[in-house]
Formats: sequence, C-alpha cells, structure tokens
Amino acid sequence: MEPVLAEYDLPATKGPDRVDQRAVMDAVIFRLRTGCQRNRLPKEYPDDGTVHRHFQRWVERGVFKALWAVVQEACEDLGGCDWEWQAADGALRKALLGGRAWAPSPLIEASRA
Repeated sequence: MEPVLAEYDLPATKGPDRVDQRAVMDAVIFRLRTGCQRNRLPKEYPDDGTVHRHFQRWVERGVFKALWAVVQEACEDLGGCDWEWQAADGALRKALLGGRAWAPSPLIEASRA
C-alpha cells in the first residue's frame, strides 16, 4: 500500500509536516468497515478533516483504482480468483415488533356550506 501512496500522493514541498498516510488509510478502512460517522473516528486515527481531505485527494488522483489493481495482481499471483462466482450476504427477517402499525383514518364528512 505504501508504494502506491508514495507514487500517487507525493509530499508537498512547503507547509506543515505530512500526516502518516498509513494512519489515514487505516482510518478510511475503519470507516468503510464500521460505517461510523466521519467525526466519530477513534482517537488513534488522525482528525476527521484530515482523513476526509486525504480521501478526496486520493479519489481524485486514482489511488483506490491503483490499489485495487495491486490487489488483483497479488490475487492472481497467489492462485487467482474465480471471477465467475460471486456471492452477496445479507440479513432479511421479519420486524421483531411487527413493524409500523397504521391506524385507520377517521371519516371526514363533506362540508354542508
């Protein structure tokens, strides 16, 4: 991962010291895995604004497409993937309390004016 980040996101020549890119990527992965809000990241990750700014820049520069290509290549090197077979997982079940109950609406009489 670090070589791709180093290639696609070069450090700026001026400005403050760069935040650890691996920590930012870990925060992005944490958000994707847990679905937590951006401003609810645990304290061990960089602040939410930094993570968001890096994520937007990486999307714009194609970092995630490059990472996906590296993962695909590594998968092929390890014996490949069966791209013909895919699976999706989900949970479907009846609402525990029966869902929302709709009350009948009262009859409204026509105006006699």
